[in-house]
Amino acid sequence: MENALEFLLEQAKDNEQQAVLALNKARTELEGYYQQVQQIEQYRLDYCNQLVARGQEGLTASQYGHLNRFLTQLDETLTKQKSAEGHFKQQVDDCEEYWHNTRKQRQSYEWLIEKKAKEKAQLEAKRDQKQMDEFSNLLFARRRQAR
Repeated sequence: MENALEFLLEQAKDNEQQAVLALNKARTELEGYYQQVQQIEQYRLDYCNQLVARGQEGLTASQYGHLNRFLTQLDETLTKQKSAEGHFKQQVDDCEEYWHNTRKQRQSYEWLIEKKAKEKAQLEAKRDQKQMDEFSNLLFARRRQAR
């Protein structure tokens, strides 16, 4: 029984470690997503400022149409990126939940192993006490007979 519990505990520890790695990866991906969105937003802002500056110098209708289409593409890209945020957040939430579950399982096995060890120690202590009592009784009986 003890070997089985130790085996299960080792498996639980491995599962928990894998869950931690998955959670770290999911958090890194979410952070990367936020950085990417921020870069696109900054690029869009820079492009808008450039468009205004060029517009003050004078633009043909064709140039303006081209620049405006590009700005529209940037907006569409931002919209698509922002719609992916839920996926990345859900991934982090799922990994956190899985990690919490694996941690609880590991702690349960540790508690059970500790409980079994305490029970075993108590049984040994009772057995030792019983042997000491028997020895004392035997010694007492011998002393009585020796008188």
